[in-house]
Amino acid sequence: MYKKLAVVSLLLTAAVLTSCGNKNNSSESEAKTTTASVETTTEAETTTAAETEAETTTEQVTAPQQEVGYEGMVAVAADKLKDGEYDINVDSSSSMFKITECKLTVADGKMTAKITMSGSGYEYLFMGTGEDASKASEDDLIKAEESGDVVSFTVPVEALDKEIDCAAYSKRKGMWYDRTLVFRADSLSDEAFTESRYNTAESLALKDGEYDIDIKLEGGSGKASVVSPAKLTVKDGKASAEIIWSSNKYDYMVVEDEKIMPVSTEEFSIFEIPVTGFDYKMPVKADTTAMSTPHEIDYTIFFDSSTITE
Repeated sequence: MYKKLAVVSLLLTAAVLTSCGNKNNSSESEAKTTTASVETTTEAETTTAAETEAETTTEQVTAPQQEVGYEGMVAVAADKLKDGEYDINVDSSSSMFKITECKLTVADGKMTAKITMSGSGYEYLFMGTGEDASKASEDDLIKAEESGDVVSFTVPVEALDKEIDCAAYSKRKGMWYDRTLVFRADSLSDEAFTESRYNTAESLALKDGEYDIDIKLEGGSGKASVVSPAKLTVKDGKASAEIIWSSNKYDYMVVEDEKIMPVSTEEFSIFEIPVTGFDYKMPVKADTTAMSTPHEIDYTIFFDSSTITE
């Protein structure tokens, strides 16, 4: 009898312990499930929040700002130019605001420019900041002139070689973006100016012969360079210079609309170019084949007359 009671007691104890164990395991399982659910929910909420923030950020951020103009530039007013229409280069502070062509008109002491964009993404321009543009009346906004897949804007130009605020209104984003423009005086020929901007071989009284002269290249990505001092040749009162590039990937240059082919491309691209003037940033173009497709790049070369030696 006692043995039977002892066995029954042992069985009851085991059952109780098993039941407790199952409850504990169940509680732990429920806790883990709850924790996992919380973690999943938190992760989902965090991901959603991050995506929302990323979308908002993407909506607000524009392309990285680019430098415009050049060190030491001095503003050029309309009275320094002859009346007429000229092709002119324009620096833009944003790669998203790409100007493919610009015609400058000078008349009656004022300047305007018709700038043609690379696409049709902008509906209005405002010569000022985006904040001012958002408060301006529609009459003060410059409406896009559509032509096929591109648009143009005719804008007033306060001065050349001066940073000018310009706000552009995006059709797709429905918001204003701040830009800075510089209309480059050094891209105009000397004939556009009422007074000559530079010295010549004649004004410097250079006799026919060969000289050395220090030169400085600016423009492009800044990676290219030219040999300095360069060989300067004066013949019949006209100057030319030997330009030796840092690579052999330049297949032609352009000076005042004249296309010039290289005299050598064995180790370096070497050109003989006319020197239109000294002591100013003479605009030139050079076509490089170093990229996947050839690109014509704008540069300036400064010929420093104070360094001329025989």
